[in-house]
Amino acid sequence: SVDSLTKTFRVPVRESGLAASVRSLFNREFRHVEAVKAIDFTIEPGEIVGFLGPNGAGKTTTLKMLTGLLYPTSGSASVLDHDPSLRERELLKRLALIMGNRNNLNWDLPALDSYELQRAIYEIPKDQYASRVESFVELLDLGALIDKPVRNLSLGERMKVEIGGALLHHPEVLFLDEPTLGLDVTMQQRIRTFIKEHSRKTGATVMLTSHYMADIVALCERVIVIHHGRIIYDGALSNLADQFAGYKTITVTAEQLTPSMESYGSVMSVAAQVATVRVARAEVSAVARRMLQDMSVLDISIAEPPIEDVIADVFDSSEPET
Repeated sequence: SVDSLTKTFRVPVRESGLAASVRSLFNREFRHVEAVKAIDFTIEPGEIVGFLGPNGAGKTTTLKMLTGLLYPTSGSASVLDHDPSLRERELLKRLALIMGNRNNLNWDLPALDSYELQRAIYEIPKDQYASRVESFVELLDLGALIDKPVRNLSLGERMKVEIGGALLHHPEVLFLDEPTLGLDVTMQQRIRTFIKEHSRKTGATVMLTSHYMADIVALCERVIVIHHGRIIYDGALSNLADQFAGYKTITVTAEQLTPSMESYGSVMSVAAQVATVRVARAEVSAVARRMLQDMSVLDISIAEPPIEDVIADVFDSSEPET
């Protein structure tokens, strides 16, 4: 759980010009940037929660505070009944943080050697270790990878062995920061399936950030949205569109489309006999009836906007930071 968690960074003020650069050597000025602003939330054991926000919203800063990599300026956090800022060994052995742009395994060693080091650090019994490695080799298709130096692996291959290494000690809480960053579609799907299956089998709690909405849709029933360091939504992913998207889309197939499709709403696409129109939520039923009256309709469907569009609307509609 998180209670009024806040993180403020002190950063130097940079001025242009030689004189300003020289002056800053002797009398440097600083400003304070509040990256995370008194946020509150609670995640129940076994939940998989998406943590969404644009770049600079405070996602990674929050994850670092929850794993003890950063100290909060104020407020508090409790992870497995421990204060992560104390970095107690008992807690750290029960956590894992995977960041898509960082390497945890030794760059020059084969992944299997790093796994052995992880086994010693986390005091994993040898029989459990062997069983877990075998399971990860099968589920993540690591057979041809774990004996190669990590530096010789592709980005997708490195991410697979990184995930295997991070989960060897069966962490009770798993923080994932862009775990599918830069991976191809097939690799993304494999990693999503693995994360979901691992959580189901072990009961692990997962907090996930990703710019790939397919990750969120596949894994998370609940999302927390952060913008300018503040939480602006915490609830079911299925309800996000209801709260932030003021429209739905109607796709109609007709023997002949009316020439004035824009009279129904904002036309998104028109091709031969098929058109898709964006319509205000309150007007969907009335517009659908008009379409049925005005045209010889072969098929009509009403849909929520894509989650990517909803998230974009959330950020666009949020008040700018002052």
